Amino acid sequence: EGKLTTLDTSFEHSTSNSGDSERHVLIIDFWHPELSEAERVSLDFIYDLRNKFESGQVPVRKLRAPSLQKQEEGFGSLWNKLTG
Repeated sequence: EGKLTTLDTSFEHSTSNSGDSERHVLIIDFWHPELSEAERVSLDFIYDLRNKFESGQVPVRKLRAPSLQKQEEGFGSLWNKLTG
């Protein structure tokens, strides 16, 4: 209790809570000082969209049925043309 852990999430990692009590997490994003303004704006857009998606603010669209034309143009079709 009363301890702080800091993670550099630019490296692959995982966390868990094996205890019986709640764990509260405060996430703070720090920008790398060498990022350009355009990179910061782009990443801000991506993170904002991810957060909206995870909170249910971005609706999930059903997958479209694959068209026959796209299937005919795939790797299998190319393989059949080369070996058939």
